[in-house]
Amino acid sequence: MVLIGVVASLRTSAVLARHRAESAADFAALAAAGRIGRSDDGCAVAGSIAAANGAHLVRCRTVLAADGRSGTVDVVVSLAVHLPELGGGQQVTASARAGRMPVGPADRVAQRG
Repeated sequence: MVLIGVVASLRTSAVLARHRAESAADFAALAAAGRIGRSDDGCAVAGSIAAANGAHLVRCRTVLAADGRSGTVDVVVSLAVHLPELGGGQQVTASARAGRMPVGPADRVAQRG
């Protein structure tokens, strides 16, 4: 019975850590994508957001479209997790991608009206 409790606790901790890492990656990618076309500091912003969520930015890559005002951002974050049942600290990694779409003529008309 105790073994089942330990396994359930370990699985729950691992799942929660994975969700925390995924959320940190999502937020970091969205923050960086919001800077596309405005500033070149998207990866710095992603790092700050990842840190605010307890994670470390491992990789950040911005790919700009030809117009320079749209593109995508790919991030990878790492989150330290303490799982005593597995001998101490572990690292959980997660990745996310976000983008900024170009504004087309139909979008401009809809925004004005």
